[in-house]
Amino acid sequence: MTPSAPMTTLVSVLEKLRKKNQDIEFTMTEEGFSAGKNKFYNPEQLTIIKTYRFEGDSDPADSTILYLIEAKDGLIGYSIDAYGAYSNHEPSYDDFIKKIKVEDRDEQILFNENE
Repeated sequence: MTPSAPMTTLVSVLEKLRKKNQDIEFTMTEEGFSAGKNKFYNPEQLTIIKTYRFEGDSDPADSTILYLIEAKDGLIGYSIDAYGAYSNHEPSYDDFIKKIKVEDRDEQILFNENE
């Protein structure tokens, strides 16, 4: 029997992002996704470059999704949401996310093992 690969956790992904200075959280506003400092983006200015899904072992309410997002100006950050019925965003968030282009990149390109 071969050992199983270590599970990726939300905390471990957020820590990798922090180490790469890519830990800016995109939040939904009336003007679009905000990265703070009066920066706003519409879906056409963003690309989802990786999606991580996390499922709680015992509690379905622990099910979350992290979207790793790159803006046209090179800023890389993330947005976190809960799955389905546990979603904590307005319907406008779901509509916005669905309009963003998806370009799923290999995790090795995003996170070099030595970093």
